Amino acid sequence: MARGFPYDDLKDFLAALERAGELRRVGVPVDPTLEMSEVVTRTVRAGGPALLFERPTRGEMPVAVNLFGTEKRMAMALGVERLDEIGERIGEMLKPELPQGFAGMMGGLGKVMQLKSMPPKKVRTAPCQQVVYRGDDVDLNRLPGLQVWPGDGGIFHNFGLTHTKHPETGKRNLGLYRLQQHGRNTLGMHWQIHKNSTAHHAVAERLGQRLPVAVAIGADPAVAYAASAPLPADIDEYLFAGFLRGERVEMVDCLTVPLQVPAHAQVVLEGYLEPGERLPEGPFGDHTGFYTPVEPFPVLHIEAMTTQRDPVYHSIVTSQPPQEDHGLGKATERIFAPLLRFLIPDIVDYDLPAAGVFHNCAIVSIRKRYPKHAQKVMNAIWGAHMMSLTKLIVIVDEDCDVHDYNEVAFRAFGNVDYARDLLLTEGPVDHLDHASYQQFWGGKAGVDATRKLPTEGYTRGWPEEMRMSPEVVSLVDKRWQEYGIR
Repeated sequence: MARGFPYDDLKDFLAALERAGELRRVGVPVDPTLEMSEVVTRTVRAGGPALLFERPTRGEMPVAVNLFGTEKRMAMALGVERLDEIGERIGEMLKPELPQGFAGMMGGLGKVMQLKSMPPKKVRTAPCQQVVYRGDDVDLNRLPGLQVWPGDGGIFHNFGLTHTKHPETGKRNLGLYRLQQHGRNTLGMHWQIHKNSTAHHAVAERLGQRLPVAVAIGADPAVAYAASAPLPADIDEYLFAGFLRGERVEMVDCLTVPLQVPAHAQVVLEGYLEPGERLPEGPFGDHTGFYTPVEPFPVLHIEAMTTQRDPVYHSIVTSQPPQEDHGLGKATERIFAPLLRFLIPDIVDYDLPAAGVFHNCAIVSIRKRYPKHAQKVMNAIWGAHMMSLTKLIVIVDEDCDVHDYNEVAFRAFGNVDYARDLLLTEGPVDHLDHASYQQFWGGKAGVDATRKLPTEGYTRGWPEEMRMSPEVVSLVDKRWQEYGIR
């Protein structure tokens, strides 16, 4: 477990990164308009450290960026050596067998204690409310929001954790959405059609009610990750954050809206959406590598802004991969692997390539047992929650390492008869997908790159793949130094 985990807040995590040599302070003035983005992009692509810009030329607080840009830092953020450790914990909790014997009972008790640690804990006072601005004192220009790309529609706040409640059920949602700064106290809410907050807003509008909203910036890393995780609608993000932390998340009531926020956030914005109100939002250079177009989105009117004393502002830069959000995506891939295997037991492993920007491609290995097994798995994936947005699925045999793209390409390029092994269909795609001819839905493809069976109509006899004998591999391993090859 990472030293100091769970972290009290963002500043605590930054201190841990600095101790580990994973943080660099930038002490010279840097402009949050474009200049900061270029510095971050070069750093990410060089595999460089997290950055703390101590003297932004706009705003009143330092800017922390690239906190999750490598698997090492993502693992540190969640308190593990390997991201798979969290998935393994989830896998253990999914096992249906009853405990047997004393050791089994103790293991079961441990699981119960884990579950008891999950629900958030309400506190009366909180660091996030040490400084309070209300009414005319609210000024978003205190925040060093970024303009990341020249064609962006203005300043955006890119790591705001957005809280809403379903107006009828009271069910909470925590989501991560970009926020365009329209004015001193207004923000554009870019929540996409598939998101739970969109459903909350639709109900509020149907009822003719304002929708209360609270945005937290600079939460501890487990909460920050939980906001981005593709959880089913009935799983509270703060329960999941508590599971990741192994400790309950402290929450505090907002001052002006009936919502709770993480007590140790750096900045909180409280306000409401008027029913029926929309303003143009965008363009925005997104993680797809392209600008998303201007569209009408709801407007958040901010009535209060609260902060810690000496707060740190957290943001992220989005662009064509590789970029920092790959670390978040890789965490999701590994953490949710057991859940995907629980839903679809045919799956051995899967990989979401960074170049696929989360939804464009999934590589999946299976233990093939019957004709058209690969096509069955493709359809199951397209029916599995947010995996439904996947545009391309490549299915390989279990002996293929899905994380070795050369090996995957070898199978996909060589094992496929595209007249028989390509499955084409249509379905929902990501809100940001620019290639689909109709917004929100489009074409999808599944590629069966597995060995073909006689029962699938393949009658030629699948050839044997060349492998060196283990004895020769062992011999050459032992003699390698003798050969003098460097």
